[in-house]
Amino acid sequence: TLSGGEQQMLAMARAVMLNPEVVLLDEPSMGLAPILVAEVFRIIERLKQEGVTMLLVEQFAAAALRVADYGYVLENGRISLHGPAEKLRNDPGVKAAYLGSGGH
Repeated sequence: TLSGGEQQMLAMARAVMLNPEVVLLDEPSMGLAPILVAEVFRIIERLKQEGVTMLLVEQFAAAALRVADYGYVLENGRISLHGPAEKLRNDPGVKAAYLGSGGH
């Protein structure tokens, strides 16, 4: 009976409570209100600071690259570019295609 956003937040809460060593996140921002998206990424950042290894699949590229150490850009199911997240955030092609003109 939970909405998609409520299900996503419940899954995040369950993951945090288990003190995992590795977390796989598939589109954790999907279906969430902007304020909850910000909360999800705060949780991801906290887990990172606690040393949790994460694999994050996310279409909200700007937010994902802010919390990531390393990134892969997929196009048509193939890796078209990869490297340190900071390098991808500053790559003109990645900015234009995935981050918008300002790269925010």
